[in-house]
Amino acid sequence: MQPFKTLTALAAPLDRTNVDTDQIIPKQFLKRIERTGYGDFLFFDWRQTPDGEPVADFVLNDPRYRGAQILIAGKNFGCGSSREHAAWALSDYGFRVVIAPTFADIFFSNAGKNGIVLVRLPESEVETLLQNAQKIPNYRLTVSLEEQSVTDGRGFKASFEIDPFRKFCLLEGLDDIGLTLRHAAELDAFEKRHEEAGWLKAKAATSS
Repeated sequence: MQPFKTLTALAAPLDRTNVDTDQIIPKQFLKRIERTGYGDFLFFDWRQTPDGEPVADFVLNDPRYRGAQILIAGKNFGCGSSREHAAWALSDYGFRVVIAPTFADIFFSNAGKNGIVLVRLPESEVETLLQNAQKIPNYRLTVSLEEQSVTDGRGFKASFEIDPFRKFCLLEGLDDIGLTLRHAAELDAFEKRHEEAGWLKAKAATSS
């Protein structure tokens, strides 16, 4: 998982509330066994018509937001099913930050474990960011995890709260496996002690 310190990037406005995980990554793509390639299917049903034609007015099809790494959305982002594929799709597409007033709890956990910084801001501040991203060409934000701040270089500044342990993991680029591997030496020593334990040797001898 890539460490996150500070990101300055283009922001894309998704002015919708209650964006559920089935819209983030539709169920027909969940049968894939890889954890990569999901970005192509992010918001699949919103990005194209049933005939496969691009929806011109959808934000991800707008050339102005090509390469955006910060997504601004309405409240209750990530609601619906608990599929971790939603976080995979956002990350694989290139989003490293999602800003919204509220997030669904399970999605919030999944996103953090996949290196995505979720920033909760008051609705009024999110509305300001949405409007700015829609009206100001090449609107860019700086998100500092270290300072827990969001700024735009135009006078907007906001701070956000984050759990200290989640912050540590994101700063260090540690997912669950990475956290475990930090204790590899202790785990190896533990296994060695068990291998050398007398009762294990006695059991092995009896079995043979």
